[in-house]
Amino acid sequence: MTHEDLLELAFTLAARAGETILAVRKRGFETMHKADESLVTAADHEAEAVIVTALRAAVPEIAIVAEEEMAAGRIPEQASRFWLVDPLDGTREFAAGRDDFAVCIGLVEDGVPVLGVVAGPAHGEAFGAIKGRGAIKRDAHGERPIHVRACPDAGLSVIASRSFGKHPRMAEYLAERRVAEILNTGSALKFCRIAEGVADLYPRFGRTMEWDTAAAQIILEEAGGSVRNIDTGESLRYGKPGYDNPHFVAAAT
Repeated sequence: MTHEDLLELAFTLAARAGETILAVRKRGFETMHKADESLVTAADHEAEAVIVTALRAAVPEIAIVAEEEMAAGRIPEQASRFWLVDPLDGTREFAAGRDDFAVCIGLVEDGVPVLGVVAGPAHGEAFGAIKGRGAIKRDAHGERPIHVRACPDAGLSVIASRSFGKHPRMAEYLAERRVAEILNTGSALKFCRIAEGVADLYPRFGRTMEWDTAAAQIILEEAGGSVRNIDTGESLRYGKPGYDNPHFVAAAT
């Protein structure tokens, strides 16, 4: 399959996973804790099954690193080309009855995200990108290209994690910048808000995993932005031991 074919596959599977998540929300669910104390629901497991089953059938040669499989100890061998799947990014948002949760499907080649889809099922929207081809948004109005905006004269619109937005380093980091507003929300949709030009900066102090960021990173980069290690300035890379990310900043520049 070409990258274009794989992107369409990811869009299709993200939509199916989104339908599964909304169906679980409609019927009701229990919230449980994993070994690392993060939340998990039936929606996480069912959405992941939709995605990974279809990916393995369509492109069995590409390895899959999926959040819930990893939590269950099903860890694939290291590969130069692999999917990173977060079937329900923002489980805390979902469990609290909020709408800012996402489905994330990204493809990594040689440590770099090369295509990705981030869908917001409750908002009826999906974002996608292929390296070198630009970023797009699909919703009820159709498909259109998206791009970051220039910094507004009034100052930056900063998106902060609802869970980690009050990290001790956040105030220090923002003190050097002109900030117009700080918005708190959850999930990889934060990257997409920057990519579509409605926000400007997302500093992240606190733990994230590679499946949380890969798809969103390529979308933001193709929209003209960046996702960089907050201490070194280097773009985030993938396939690291343990799949942990460093602290990072997603920005419109």
